[in-house]
Amino acid sequence: MPETDRPAAPVVIKKYANRRLYDTESSIYITLDSLAAMVRQGRDFVVFDAKTGDDITRTVLTQIIVEEETKGRNMLPTVFLRQLIGFYGDSMQGLVPRYLEQMMAQFSQQLARQQQTLASSLMMGAAPGPPATAEDYLEEIRSLRAEVERLNRELAGR
Repeated sequence: MPETDRPAAPVVIKKYANRRLYDTESSIYITLDSLAAMVRQGRDFVVFDAKTGDDITRTVLTQIIVEEETKGRNMLPTVFLRQLIGFYGDSMQGLVPRYLEQMMAQFSQQLARQQQTLASSLMMGAAPGPPATAEDYLEEIRSLRAEVERLNRELAGR
């Protein structure tokens, strides 16, 4: 595989006891905001505890979410957070990550399709369509609910 086709190796970040994060690729100390920017740019990274060598990437990603929520960029509804916490220790705990990954993948694919459609319309000189109507949004919600119900049935059948 040519080098340009190879995915970039994840950036290795070391987290020290003083809570500082060190980017081994750039040889600089960085912040959680820097890591959030890397995520948004699609740059992969792994975070290791500098003392133990343990992979603490999940914990640091969770810290980034908490920071974003604290800054008033609320995206996770309280009801969702309560439901998520309720699954810890539940027999369904093992299925939840896969389910959430599938739902986020579908959401991302749908968003990409919409962006591609808009880009195609603009490239062809067509003005973007009229703003979506309330009925368009309701239909989208119905479609998403049907997909959630299908996935719930699939999970319940396991």
